[in-house]
Amino acid sequence: MGVKKVLGRRAHCAMQTIRNTKRGIMAKSAKSVTLPRALPRKTTKEIYARLAAADPEPQTELNYTNAYTLLVAVVLSAQATDKGVNKATKDLFAVADNPQAMLDLGEDKVRDYVKTIGLYRTKAKNVILLSERLLACFDGRVPNDRKDLESLAGVGRKTANVVMNVVFGMPTMAVDTHIFRVANRTRMAPGRNPLEVEKGLVKNLPDEYAQHAHHWLILHGRYTCLARKPRCWLCSIADLCAYKDKTPAPDEA
Repeated sequence: MGVKKVLGRRAHCAMQTIRNTKRGIMAKSAKSVTLPRALPRKTTKEIYARLAAADPEPQTELNYTNAYTLLVAVVLSAQATDKGVNKATKDLFAVADNPQAMLDLGEDKVRDYVKTIGLYRTKAKNVILLSERLLACFDGRVPNDRKDLESLAGVGRKTANVVMNVVFGMPTMAVDTHIFRVANRTRMAPGRNPLEVEKGLVKNLPDEYAQHAHHWLILHGRYTCLARKPRCWLCSIADLCAYKDKTPAPDEA
């Protein structure tokens, strides 16, 4: 590879990092709103204890075979269901499970594989761009550093947290719509935005539950603490939850 090409790639990596840094600095904070007090740490610990007892080793529901395929799957999962992503990636990952293979496949073919997923055109483009950057800046490996991960196309804080937790075993809290709802509804960590919720959850997160906490909360929000009609009558933490309008059992309604 020529010197000019190497320098060009490095310059591209540096400029992308600068753009992402500026984007974060320019983000506006939400309007000041008085939030309710969070649950006591003792109560939060009991919530995690009950969720852990019910599911000691929770796993992501996205299918993947290595760090790269998990990264791609999480990028594709934005505003999409895990089930829908798994259906699309089954064939995609069979032919491209690393950055170079994905580039060889090309954006048009990637788009064909993921066209059943929402925003598939943008996502296909991001998959190609992040693959290019992985090869240019990280020797084709998925980095374990948040700043490096967030420098990749289509990767924000939530996606970085998922990869850091699932692949590298870091005790991160990936706040999606489910966790945001559960944290505010139960008052485990009231917040106006995902970052506030993340900080609140991490602040009161017992060390012994840190590794699996975000999976427990995601799964709880996905299958029990539903958005429109939470299944409170089946909830193992209903007596600890601060939500006032609990849903009664169907035969009691």
